[in-house]
Amino acid sequence: MAERKRAGAVRKHKKGPLKGSGGQRSKGLEGRGPTPKAEDRPYHAKAKAKARAERSGQQRGGDRPRRTGAPASTVHKQRTAEVISGRNAVAEALAARVPATALYVADHIEADDRVRDALARATQQRIPVLTAGRTDLDRLVGEGAVHQGIALQIPPYRYASVDQLLEAAGRQAPLLVALDGVTDPRNLGAIIRSVAAFGGHGVIVPERRSAGVTASAWKTSAGAALRTKVAMVPNLTQTLRALKKQGLFVIGLDGGGEVSLPDLQLGAEPLVVVVGSEGDGLSRLVRETCDEIVSIPITASTESLNAGIAAAVALYGISVARQAG
Repeated sequence: MAERKRAGAVRKHKKGPLKGSGGQRSKGLEGRGPTPKAEDRPYHAKAKAKARAERSGQQRGGDRPRRTGAPASTVHKQRTAEVISGRNAVAEALAARVPATALYVADHIEADDRVRDALARATQQRIPVLTAGRTDLDRLVGEGAVHQGIALQIPPYRYASVDQLLEAAGRQAPLLVALDGVTDPRNLGAIIRSVAAFGGHGVIVPERRSAGVTASAWKTSAGAALRTKVAMVPNLTQTLRALKKQGLFVIGLDGGGEVSLPDLQLGAEPLVVVVGSEGDGLSRLVRETCDEIVSIPITASTESLNAGIAAAVALYGISVARQAG
């Protein structure tokens, strides 16, 4: 008796050509660039394996820079990539020329002016445009985030060394800004923009209790982060002391400073301007390291200026002194 095959054990295929989109979906996305590597696509298995390996290395301390005499030991790298999601946020980020590794767009997205603008800017900036399913986009942006069918991946920021900031000054007297306890990335972005506007040569931030160069900082800088270097240091006080040994003066901004900004005599000198947090101001060790504590005259009805505005006012006053000198 012939053996009967179990029903369902045979996979049936329809005859004839399979139907597809005919390339219509891909034609709707202009400017598709080269596909990023698998490990650079957050929802890919290789990217997840890479992230697990990096987390494991951080727990063991394996990805911490070695203490050597090479200049590269002062270069720090932000360890995680970021994703900007939502039509307005993505369009604004691309308009500010925030560097990106990929623009993800949902398969069946209903394109409006913001989506079309994002696609056009991505094409102009040679950012790869990739289609993704809604489930993939949900995983990419994280639980609770609203992506509206579009997301932009931001690579980790590579920080400069303090020596590179000094080199950026060339033959000019260096003008640097250091942040002490400034944790809002929008303040950091605003300060980067002011440093670029008033002839500064870079920004210094500590590794702990400080804002880093995130997507929010990139956007607030309005493109200035492309031109102004940011250095991240393990210990701000030690860095300031080292800069003083190299001939730079250190001034701190504080409402109770003994020197008023219009009376500052160090404006034309090699200078580091330290900006403290709006609430706590300068920390004790940083304050003790400063050569002078400088106040910005304001009306009695206003308690203080936020860090971004205070830095802008001080840098303007210093730039006027330098031009006069």
